[in-house]
Amino acid sequence: MKLTYSIQRAVVGGILALVSIAAVAQENRSEISIQGTGFFTKDTAGNGTFERANDTGGFLIGYRYNFNRWFAAEANYGYDRNTQFYFGATPACVQSDIHQITGSAVVKLPTFARLQPYALAGAGALVFDPTGNSGGSFVGATLETKPTFVYGVGAQYAFTRHLSLRAEYRGLVYKAPSFNLAGLNTDSWTQIVQPSAGIVFRF
Repeated sequence: MKLTYSIQRAVVGGILALVSIAAVAQENRSEISIQGTGFFTKDTAGNGTFERANDTGGFLIGYRYNFNRWFAAEANYGYDRNTQFYFGATPACVQSDIHQITGSAVVKLPTFARLQPYALAGAGALVFDPTGNSGGSFVGATLETKPTFVYGVGAQYAFTRHLSLRAEYRGLVYKAPSFNLAGLNTDSWTQIVQPSAGIVFRF
């Protein structure tokens, strides 16, 4: 009888373990997102120089891992291209490709009717790489990387278990670029406002 009871316990334990493994596998904790973005830079000034950038758009690709129903971590790569205009002692304009590389912690809020809002905060880098194109280049301007703080809010609407629509607002706070030229250095903080929308694949 003791042996039979032990076998029963082992079988039940094994079944529960398999159910637990299956449940974890079915949670689909990983997400890949592809979003189209707006890219709006706040004007800034300092050291006798006023700087502004034209509004533009780009894309954002991300990977998010959901630890549980309330918390996740994500990594993102974004690309945009704009032109920085400088007015002051050294008037200039510099067109550059902007590469955005960030990592964030994500706090997920309760889901309502398939809609899950969330908030995020993190850090990363913005890489300003001059294109050298005619009309958008300045002698001596070189690639410059700026640390950035990122924050945001958003929401996902689940169409199916594996496919969602995401709308998001991100802000990136950083020191304005000077492309390593003293005459273009405002030594001021600025911000990029980045609204976006796209699709999310969960697996």
